[in-house]
Amino acid sequence: MSDPDGRERIDYPSTPYTRRGVSELERSRDLDFDPFEEPESDRIRRQARWKYTLIGLGIGVALMTGWGAIASRRSEPIATRPTVAAPGQSVTATAVAITPVTRTLNVTGTVAATDLLPVLPEVTGLQVQRVLVSEGQTVQSGQVLAELNNSVLQAQLRQANAEVASAQATVQQQQAALAQQQATLAEAESNQRRYQQLFNQGAISQQELESRTTAATTARETVGAAQAAVNSAQAEVQSRQAQVQQLQTQLSQTVVRAPAAGVIAESLAKVGNVTSASNQLFTIIQNGNLQLEAKVPETELPQVRVGESVRVTSDSDRRVNLQGEVREIDPLVDPQTRQATVRISLPESPLLRPGLFLRAAVTVQTAQAMTIPADAVLPQNDGNSIVYVLQDDNTVRATQVDVGVRTVSEDPNQTRVEIRKGLEIGDRVVVEGAGYVRDGDRVQIVPGAI
Repeated sequence: MSDPDGRERIDYPSTPYTRRGVSELERSRDLDFDPFEEPESDRIRRQARWKYTLIGLGIGVALMTGWGAIASRRSEPIATRPTVAAPGQSVTATAVAITPVTRTLNVTGTVAATDLLPVLPEVTGLQVQRVLVSEGQTVQSGQVLAELNNSVLQAQLRQANAEVASAQATVQQQQAALAQQQATLAEAESNQRRYQQLFNQGAISQQELESRTTAATTARETVGAAQAAVNSAQAEVQSRQAQVQQLQTQLSQTVVRAPAAGVIAESLAKVGNVTSASNQLFTIIQNGNLQLEAKVPETELPQVRVGESVRVTSDSDRRVNLQGEVREIDPLVDPQTRQATVRISLPESPLLRPGLFLRAAVTVQTAQAMTIPADAVLPQNDGNSIVYVLQDDNTVRATQVDVGVRTVSEDPNQTRVEIRKGLEIGDRVVVEGAGYVRDGDRVQIVPGAI
């Protein structure tokens, strides 16, 4: 095909490249350019694509080579690879030992006073004026516990003392009268004797003698009456003095004192209350002696003996951890509950008071048994217990054990557990770190192991 200028025209396929090339060809007809020469920008882009392609191929070859090396190493037999054993969990271990084991009977009971002393008022009808002690306080014998209002008694005592003085004055008066009458009697008797002599001599008449005799008799009667008056006055003095002593005693009793040393278990005295014979003021635990009254089934009674040691604890107060002793076993068994009361003496302690509920572990037997530290025993969800036994290669084997008596110690780290079955003498078990290992684990024994 030819164009209007007569030049031959070439038809190219209609593509972006051919359209651009045709345009360049038409534009270069007068510029003498090669119409099929590749543009510079396309050449640069094509070189870049080849560069990235080669880089990608290189990376792929490298990855394939590395993977092949890894696969080759994995296919290498295990025996030919060097191995390094892991150090394992750090633990301590101890050997099974034969130690004394105390078997106990666990019971519960209530604290009661060994000897309770009620304190009653010795004088009634008086108001409480002061209360000087409180419940739980330790008191000595004779110590003042309370004071009663003694103003009425003080007034009565003053009146009684006045009456004593009056009676004593009466005695003095009667004694003076007696003395006078005794003098009169002496004179009358003297006259009677003299007139008797005169009568015997015939100097006086019978009538004159009888007159003197009558005077002497009357004087004697008067002296007797005066003596009786003196005696009566003296008796009145003694009566008044007895009344004074009674009032003094009552006054001393307005000071309420402890009848014996002990602890105030109960204080019922209140300021302002009026005392009566039936109203108790205080209750004292004599010498502070308390006991635990525990109920023991009749089937367990043969195991309990007087004098055996008892460990006493409290659910409500962890500070209560005391050593007691079986003091008495009640010989009677309750036919309803089939239990008997065992009385356990308790040491003096400010933590104890009557009415507290306590637990007691009564020692019934002490024997030698195989034991391990309590921390080595791990309870399981199924109710069983296991320990980890140390093997010669420092691995551990989980072993089920039959646990017996747990020995109680004030130091928790010294608590041990009896092992009835599952271990042998010479076995070593993991203690510290037992909760962090599993069956077959390798462990590292650290200092402190036994």
